[in-house]
Amino acid sequence: MRYEDLILTCQDCGGRFLFSAEEQKYYAKKGLKHVPKRCPACRARRKWKRMASQWTQVVCEACGAETKVPFRPKGVRPVYCYDCFKKLNSSGPMK
Repeated sequence: MRYEDLILTCQDCGGRFLFSAEEQKYYAKKGLKHVPKRCPACRARRKWKRMASQWTQVVCEACGAETKVPFRPKGVRPVYCYDCFKKLNSSGPMK
């Protein structure tokens, strides 16, 4: 199949953006059937909002500090703050 660059209009901001032939090949390879409805900036903004809304307040298992994590813990494994998680990964299991 032959692909050509397309100029599309973003449904969020109304701006025009390029959907390149290379991007179209990538979409086809991944089995994506629809052209993007949003420009790259609006897609990134939308993704950021989705990710930001998924943060959960927790207490670090190691030091007791309150922190936020980008997932909802299931309660079966300990959850650590950033610093304790970094120590854990660099020195093996925490005691």
